[in-house]
Amino acid sequence: MADMLTVEQVADAMYKIVEEAMGKKKLKPQDLKKMVRAQYEGQVDRKSEKAAIKLLIESGRCVYTYFGGSFVEIPHKEGSANE
Repeated sequence: MADMLTVEQVADAMYKIVEEAMGKKKLKPQDLKKMVRAQYEGQVDRKSEKAAIKLLIESGRCVYTYFGGSFVEIPHKEGSANE
């Protein structure tokens, strides 16, 4: 059996998926879990998937948006915000 990924590694993988989908498709938490599970077959358990999404939200790297369902996205930069 392959080594299991840490929660941080799962979170990084999920962040990359969200980043690539940004502007093309909105991803539900379940979509992220399925994609990571397929990408790292046998290396991710369900507890790590859930904890990784929680870590992304709590760290501010991603946010939940609600539009006919819950989606995980990278926070949008406000148009008037200065970098």
